[in-house]
Amino acid sequence: MLFRYSSPDGLIDPNWNHNGAMNGIAGIINERKNVLGMMPHPENHVEASMGRTDGRGLFAGLVDHFKVAA
Repeated sequence: MLFRYSSPDGLIDPNWNHNGAMNGIAGIINERKNVLGMMPHPENHVEASMGRTDGRGLFAGLVDHFKVAA
């Protein structure tokens, strides 16, 4: 498991698991760590014109990671 639903301060609590995912799992990766499956949709939260930008952090982190890995 890579991501879990949690409160803003990191508390794993059923009240923050909005879709009822087992163990609050929000994202998983395969053994080779080259495939990510996510239930939340951060791509819907990257443009202010769409209402929210809190999904940008995930993509910015991925870009930074791949710059180092290249």
